[in-house]
Amino acid sequence: MTSQPTAPTAPDTAAPADPWPAPVAAGPLDALVDVPGSKSLMNRYLVLAALAEGPGRLRGALASRDTLLMARALEQLGARVRRDGTDWAVDPLPRSTGAREPVDVDCGLAGTVMRFLPAVAALTGRPVRFDGDPEARVRPMAPVLRALRALDVRVEDDGRGTLPFTVTGSSAVVGGQVGVDASGSSQFVSGLLLVGALLPRGLTVRHTGTTLPSLPHIRMTVEVLREAGVVVDDSRPDIWRVEPGPVAARDVRVEPDLSNAAPFLCAALAVGGTVRVPGWPARTTQPGAMLPDLLTAMGGSVALDGDVLAVTGTGTVRGIDVDLHAAGEIAPTIAALATLADSPTRLRGIAHVRNHETDRLTALATEIVRLGGQAEQTADGLVITPRPLHGATVRTYRDHRMATAAALIGLRVPGVEVVDVATTGKTLPDFVGMWTGMLAR
Repeated sequence: MTSQPTAPTAPDTAAPADPWPAPVAAGPLDALVDVPGSKSLMNRYLVLAALAEGPGRLRGALASRDTLLMARALEQLGARVRRDGTDWAVDPLPRSTGAREPVDVDCGLAGTVMRFLPAVAALTGRPVRFDGDPEARVRPMAPVLRALRALDVRVEDDGRGTLPFTVTGSSAVVGGQVGVDASGSSQFVSGLLLVGALLPRGLTVRHTGTTLPSLPHIRMTVEVLREAGVVVDDSRPDIWRVEPGPVAARDVRVEPDLSNAAPFLCAALAVGGTVRVPGWPARTTQPGAMLPDLLTAMGGSVALDGDVLAVTGTGTVRGIDVDLHAAGEIAPTIAALATLADSPTRLRGIAHVRNHETDRLTALATEIVRLGGQAEQTADGLVITPRPLHGATVRTYRDHRMATAAALIGLRVPGVEVVDVATTGKTLPDFVGMWTGMLAR
């Protein structure tokens, strides 16, 4: 059963007067695009560095809105983050300060900040008030707040289950076992696991819901914990056990953000030519690792030469039927590419992206129709049927992935203008410069 798109729940409230005109490609591409570090890895590394037993360093760090919000929030809690270009040095949270004065944390629109740091705040023993952008106040938080209460953490949210709320920890927070329904976001599990080693009894987290989206992001959390010397047992489905113990101080290099590489690599399929991304990891927990197989299925050819991934296309795109349950963050990019295909595309398993920066299914369907396309929402995804597209002013709903999706369509469709392209600064600070640089080569 499909339904027609309706307006998303969190529209742009203060759109810039001058939308960005997305450039049309003059011909096939031949570009090398250096993609900055992974936001998902970066914010996990930052949290663990703040919880470590000594100072640490992050190399190839990403200075985006989300990572700067995380760094600032950790500093509010007592850590110290010193930036030297793309090297960030982190002094961890003091083990005990006796401080009781309240702290305010600005989450912006960063899910990792609002969902990872409440458990960290519980370790400080002080009242920590979390708030963020207006759009952040509609993002679900109830599952992680209920889990914290079950661990004897005081949480005040006036029963909303959303921002703003205040977390106050105490000596009674010793860990143990807790259930959490992570059907809406895998971040609910990750945020608990990241602090488990510092709880006297460790922590066992059991997922209680019927579905678990973005499982690779939980695997990413488990991996970075193990790299920091933390013992994690994930041998049973939907159950994770973190043993108590120290978190090692580390000097780590941040992988390129593979999801941010997606629009650039998809550009090769959209208009033909080759786009190369250096630093592609041979092994990774990032969901963007699905891209080579997805782009091959959509008509591209993919080659990995050392650590350089090259995607070559002809300008002809094939429609696909794919479950993106594990990689919902690349769904907007694949949806945009699907509007340029020669056959329909069905994206499945992504109901959870309704709870991302905006309701992404509704936003995508709305904007694809605005451009002359056909997109229908299903219970868990989208069906996109290619139609002749025309230029239009595309709204982004404060969502960085909506902005990059519109830019991708604009490579082939003249007259696409993108409202608030600066929202890409959430994870990709110089998107416009990188995009125009790709076309100039």
